[in-house]
Amino acid sequence: MKNKLEELRKTRGISQEELADQLEVSRQTIGSLENGRYNPSIILAFKIARFFELSIEEIFIYEEEEK
Repeated sequence: MKNKLEELRKTRGISQEELADQLEVSRQTIGSLENGRYNPSIILAFKIARFFELSIEEIFIYEEEEK
């Protein structure tokens, strides 16, 4: 799953640490999300969407796997 988290965070001018504090997760979690190594829980996805005042679909891009 791809996402626009890094782009949104940088547009707001906040660090990974600041975003992590706001979302009550570790900085490593934010880094892993931004690098596509980690998919968020649905609760974390909602927290991120609310923080940026966007829908989940505007932040996270689901791509179906080819069969």
